[in-house]
Order: sequence, then C-alpha cells, then structure tokens
Amino acid sequence: MTTTTDQQTMMIEAARRFVRERIIEPGRDRAYDESGDFPHDLIREMWELGLINAEFPEAVGGLGLSCREHVDLVEEINYGCLGIGTSAVANSLAALPLMLADNEALRREYLGRLTRDFGYAAFACSEPDAGSDVANLSTRFERRGDTIVLNGRKRWITNCDVADFYVLFAREQGTRGHAGIATFVIEAGTPGLSWASLVHKMGQRCSHTGDVVLEDVAIPASQMVAGPGHGFRLAMATFDRSRPWIAASAAGVIRRARDESVRYALERKTFGEAIINHQMVASMLADMEIAWQATRALTHAAADAVDAGNLRGTHSAAAKAFGGDAAVRVTADAVQVMGGYGYTREFIVEKLMRDAKLLQIYEGTSQVQRLVIARDLARQLG
Repeated sequence: MTTTTDQQTMMIEAARRFVRERIIEPGRDRAYDESGDFPHDLIREMWELGLINAEFPEAVGGLGLSCREHVDLVEEINYGCLGIGTSAVANSLAALPLMLADNEALRREYLGRLTRDFGYAAFACSEPDAGSDVANLSTRFERRGDTIVLNGRKRWITNCDVADFYVLFAREQGTRGHAGIATFVIEAGTPGLSWASLVHKMGQRCSHTGDVVLEDVAIPASQMVAGPGHGFRLAMATFDRSRPWIAASAAGVIRRARDESVRYALERKTFGEAIINHQMVASMLADMEIAWQATRALTHAAADAVDAGNLRGTHSAAAKAFGGDAAVRVTADAVQVMGGYGYTREFIVEKLMRDAKLLQIYEGTSQVQRLVIARDLARQLG
C-alpha cells in the first residue's frame, strides 16, 4: 500500500487551494466554458506552482513525481474543470514518448525547455481515418540524406494552436501496418507545418482541439525520437502510461458532481423535507460515492503498476473505461437530482455532464479499452 508523504500532502493541498480560489470561487470554470478561450493565465499559474509537468525527471528540471503521486494532483485539478485539466496535462502526454524512448539528447532538450521556460507541447498521433487504429495512420515521411520530409494531416490534437513543438507519429513511405511507424519532434513554425480547423466541442470547450497539417515539412534526421518499427510500440506504451491520468480526471469530475449534488439535496425541500431524505435521491448520492471510490481505487492500482514497472494494458484500460463510464453516469445523475435546475446553466452540473462525455472517447474509446482488456486476458489465459 502506497503511503502519502508530507510533500504529497502539501502539493495536494496546494492544488486544492488553487482550484478553489482561482477556478471555482471566481467562476472561471463557467467563464472559460462559455467563451471557449484557452486558459493561458491559469496554466501559467499551475506551471509556476509545479502542478504541471510533474512527472518530468529531476535530471531535466522536473519534480520527478511518481505516477501515483501525479494522479492525485490530476484528480484535484479536474475537480475544478476538465477542460482546464486536459489542456494542462497535454504537456505531459507529449512528453511521455520522450521519457520512454531511448533518446537522451532529445529528452534533455525538449523536456528541459518545458521545465525551464513556460510553454506548451502537443501529442500528434490521431488522424481523420486513424484514431484508435494507430497502425492505420497515413501521415508519411521519406529520407533525403540527413533530412526527413513529412506530409499528412493529424486530427483531434489537443493544444494544436498553442504548442511550441509537436511529438508526432508518421510512417515511412511505402510501409503498411505497424511496420515503418516512427516518432518525431517538430518545432512549431517549421515551414510547411500549420494548424487548422479548431473544432467546437460539446464540452471541455476551453481545451483547444484541431488539425495539424504537414506539407513537405523538412526536419533534420536528428529530430527522430524513435525509428521505423519502434514508433507504434512507443505510441501504445504512451497510451498505457497516460490512461491512469484520464481515470484520475474521471475521479475528479465524479467527486465534484457528488459534492454539488449533496449540497443541493441538503438545501432543496419537497414534501416538507430535504430531498436527501427521500430514498431514491439518497440512493443516487450513495451510488456517486461508490463510483468515486471505485474509480479512485482503479486509478491508484494502475498508477502503482506503472511505478512498479508491471503495467499491462488491462490495468490502465480498466481504470479509464470504468472511470469514463462512471463519470458520464454520475454527472447525468447530478443533473437528475437537481431536476429542471440541473438542466440549466444556472448550475454547474450541466457543464460537468457535457465535459465528462469526452472521457469515454479520447485516448481510446470505452469500447476500445474493452478490446484491450479482452486481448490481454486472451494472452494471459489462452
């Protein structure tokens, strides 16, 4: 069983205070949702407090937190707002291939940059016809001496419009399937590289998502993070390693929906008493607590497996699938507890419900997570 250190306790308290004082009490969760503006100011404050880039190694100026320590921070931030939380954790997602690959020079250069100077990175894997099916990606590259030239289009890229660099996956010209997929780091502003088509989402609206376009983008071959044949495995390892963060995000929004529902149920009266005393409402609130505890337990189990170097796809997939499904159910129930009021923008739970839906979709849908689990069981028991 993992124990909580004094440093962890202090960081969790700092994150909780930041979320309360800088996001919830001023109503900035609502404001950013309504405007769709990117929350630069809040993410900079989180960077200054050490609440993002938290798992970066100490060798590059990071805090060197474990995954277990990090997921507790992620839960606190996403208690405040899933859109802000997704934007903030995008740097860590882009950093993971650099942390996992055997390329010390690029790791020191780009992770060191994010710890030394405030900035953004983006993870660019999905495409119009290759979301969860990474082996089907069509963005291609070819070698021309010491230069790599890339062409293609990436889609659903978080922080696409603010990134200072992109960690991007492409296949070598003429290859198919898993073979030939490699990983690159590409500077924003490189000729031929652009972003386009920011999408207007149902929820997590202040987290910007869009396309990254590559038209004869030429980079030095030294910008290759992992070579052909290794990129696919690196992408899969990245998702296994990052999905506990999604589960932690689910735990955060479940806890927020629970708290909002309990407060409302204590104050709202029907038939002469607070609705929390009505059996059907009490049952819904109890199920919210069960969902939070179960999601948190699965998140911690997956994070502990990461830290022990014993991660199977099942660990992170189970945490993400259960957490995402539970978050959608709990936030919908929070709207139900509040009835007509919950369906209006007067109460935050309608935003929580819209935001939570994306947890079942990005970084592999809930259905894909179940495929991962089933295939892992077949390998283990077949």
